[in-house]
Amino acid sequence: MLFSITAQAELSAEYRKSLTEPRLITEATENKDCLECHDVEGMAGFAVSEFDSGSPVRERSLYIDGDTFMDSVHNETKCVGCHVDIKQMPHKKDVERSIDCVNCHEKKIERVAGTDNKVLTNIGHYLDSIHAQPNENNPEQINATCWQCHGKHDVFPMDDKEAKTYRLSTPETCGSCHEEAFKEYTQSVHGAKVKRHGDMDAAVCSDCHSAHTIASPEDDPVKIAITENCGDCHEEEYDSYRETYHGQVAKLGYTHTAKCFECHEFHKTQKVDNVNSKVHIDNRLETCRECHKDATAGFATFQPHGNSHDFEKYPQIWIVTKFMIALLVGVFAVFWLHSALWFYREYMDRKTGKAHIHVDHHGDPSDPNACQYVERFSWPWRVAHLALAIAVMVLTLTGTAVLYAGTFWAPLVMKMLGGPEIAAIIHRVAALTFAGVFFGHLVVIFYKVFYLDRKTFRWFGPTSLLPRWQDMYDVIAMVKWFFNKGPRPTFDRWTYFEKFDYWAPFWGMFIIGCSGLILWFPNFFAIFLPGWSFNVATIVHGEEAFLAAVFLFTVHFFNCHFRPDKFPQDTVMFTGRITMEEFREERPFEYERLVKDGTLDKYLVGAPSARMAKYSSILGGTLIIVGVILLFLVLQGFIFEVLL
Repeated sequence: MLFSITAQAELSAEYRKSLTEPRLITEATENKDCLECHDVEGMAGFAVSEFDSGSPVRERSLYIDGDTFMDSVHNETKCVGCHVDIKQMPHKKDVERSIDCVNCHEKKIERVAGTDNKVLTNIGHYLDSIHAQPNENNPEQINATCWQCHGKHDVFPMDDKEAKTYRLSTPETCGSCHEEAFKEYTQSVHGAKVKRHGDMDAAVCSDCHSAHTIASPEDDPVKIAITENCGDCHEEEYDSYRETYHGQVAKLGYTHTAKCFECHEFHKTQKVDNVNSKVHIDNRLETCRECHKDATAGFATFQPHGNSHDFEKYPQIWIVTKFMIALLVGVFAVFWLHSALWFYREYMDRKTGKAHIHVDHHGDPSDPNACQYVERFSWPWRVAHLALAIAVMVLTLTGTAVLYAGTFWAPLVMKMLGGPEIAAIIHRVAALTFAGVFFGHLVVIFYKVFYLDRKTFRWFGPTSLLPRWQDMYDVIAMVKWFFNKGPRPTFDRWTYFEKFDYWAPFWGMFIIGCSGLILWFPNFFAIFLPGWSFNVATIVHGEEAFLAAVFLFTVHFFNCHFRPDKFPQDTVMFTGRITMEEFREERPFEYERLVKDGTLDKYLVGAPSARMAKYSSILGGTLIIVGVILLFLVLQGFIFEVLL
């Protein structure tokens, strides 16, 4: 032992003697020269390593384990290659020590410049991250250096268990700075899997926060990114979350609605059946009330991850989804086929010279009958139709921008509207406008039927919009004409397809209106409705709105504007009148009845003025163009968000 102590003393004395002779450091300086001091524990001294409000709170040893360094990825790198600020040995005091990992790595990858190099990408991400920014308490220091995460002289490949960046070691590495977050993480379901079971699939810090693109979790883009990162592991739950209003708003890039970590908690995430979980059945209401202050017990029974694939867990959602699919397929199959056959028959008739007159509501001055027009719609009908058309288009734009939030156009539309909260107000104003026109129309109809015309009104007469047997005969005649098995049918005041267009809003108003009210006032309806009713309301509100929009902008537009006899548009809904020739040819039964009753003159009006015709064409054309654009947006959203 005496020999050992004496030898060590002699060795230390020899080191001290060598240090009294200054030596310049050059590129030729070998690592062994540095390790003469730094590989001897206690010999190299200490350096300040951490600050608190500008004051040093801890010193770190400058000792370096030479064997560990030789096993690291930097074993062929010279000390002086990184420590470029050291100019001589022994070192001068108060020399600013700085290590620039970025500079070194950039030089080493110059040979692959212009390629998709991962190191170069990570450098760029790091320099833009919050870690590379000055520390608030000590602006002379940055928040986190490369070596604080990757190690200093003990840098190993990420798949090496000795590496600080090894997957299972990541929480402890991050926890060396983020102590409180690490403490909470170790108590979570994620931390337990890592710490106790060594589960490589369990979430670690970098899975949620990323490795190099670190930013403040208070920033909206970061909140969105962390929410999306949850879906990397919890794919099914994330997909179902994206179908809720919370998830749709998040997809649009806004963060005022609930996100995964707000319900399941940031770092202290627990299993749902854990009594400490914020979404445990006993804690769920209080969690909901963090945003929904007046939430009731029924409100908390909403299924935030309910899906249409699991009948055993969510039977109501499964049944309603399948019903809506059947409804969509059935309606479009029937009416698109009807439109296709109609187009073909009209096109062929025009080609062979058997077509009806082509609509032209401007009149021909050389025609003696050009000034004879029949009023088809009075001004209240036209105003109501215009109000409904505008309301429906506004509802379609504001609604589908949320429904198909993941499309390329939805964020742009939402930004133009002022964000989801403003868009919601616009949506509800349009809904109230639609409802006002709808119920106002019902009041007028009831007044006329039960008071003004109570003695003469026939419920199933030719002027009634109620379905009657003649409508069935007209359908049969139309189909025969489609297949060239009979003459083109003629109609009375209302055709069967006009009646369908009239009654469709009654169904839509009930389905879309009721579901919309449930979603608008969830606290009230949660008092007496079960939680799954909100899931059902979300489904039917969106699917029925999709059905209405696509039907209006395809079938209705075709019936009124796009078929060969009417193309490019029929302005009767804006001028309110049609030519006598068109009236006699398309609706001979009504014409003959009015002549027989001697009431035809009551409906005769002059040709629309040039000004009315012009502005009717502009207004009609504008609405058609807007409708077609909305149709494109809706179909694009449906294809890419639902089908693909």
